Amino acid sequence: MCRPNYLLYGFVAVVLAWLIIPIIIIIPMSFSGARFLSFPPPSWSLRWYDAFLGSAQWMQATRVSLIVSVSSAILATVLGTAAAYALNMTSSRLVRSLQMVLLLPLIVPIVITAVGVFLVYAQVGLLATMTGLILANVMLGLPYVITSVLVGLRKFDPTQEMVSRSLGMNRLRTFFIVTLPQIRPSVISGLLFAFISAMDETVVALFISGGENQTLTKRMFTALRDEIDPTIAAISSLLTTISIILVIMVAISARNAERRRGNAV
Repeated sequence: MCRPNYLLYGFVAVVLAWLIIPIIIIIPMSFSGARFLSFPPPSWSLRWYDAFLGSAQWMQATRVSLIVSVSSAILATVLGTAAAYALNMTSSRLVRSLQMVLLLPLIVPIVITAVGVFLVYAQVGLLATMTGLILANVMLGLPYVITSVLVGLRKFDPTQEMVSRSLGMNRLRTFFIVTLPQIRPSVISGLLFAFISAMDETVVALFISGGENQTLTKRMFTALRDEIDPTIAAISSLLTTISIILVIMVAISARNAERRRGNAV
């Protein structure tokens, strides 16, 4: 019988605490009644949430971030699912080597990516445009979708497609009727991660967003340079809460898929 490794458990607990405590501290600071960031808060108030929701500038930046996040997540999911399907079905080494190219946004330092996008956009006139922001975030979200969908496709039995096509269905209809319903949790997971990636993206936004098309994260960064007030903590708490909820949804979706797969077997 294996004895529990308390030293390992203690080390993991310390690492988790190191990562989580800064996030936990921000939440009570967002409810502070003080004029400046302070912990513990000397008093409690919702004034900074009201300052965020009542500010036209903050709401404009939030609107831009939501439009960019939703649009880029949908586009990245469509393109990433198609790319993952092609990578899974092909036997060509050349096509399979493209997987590494598609995953480059996860490998290349984000600052290098941001500089490259900025230089290209400066030449084609996409700086400070909604189209430019969406395209950049599609590129950054593709690796998450491709990785997630590939996992689902590798668990899928391809003989089901062969049977469907032998009965007269074309490949496109077979994918939507037979394959997609069974890999739906993986597609949804990729969609949610692409959304989180776009919502939290800061570095690329600093280079290419501006004017009326300024994202929420860039406005937060700019505000931190000018004046640090608890409004930033309130916005950070909201973004963190949204991200946690989406991650929980991904975990629940994956667990339900495994449960259905186990029941089917």
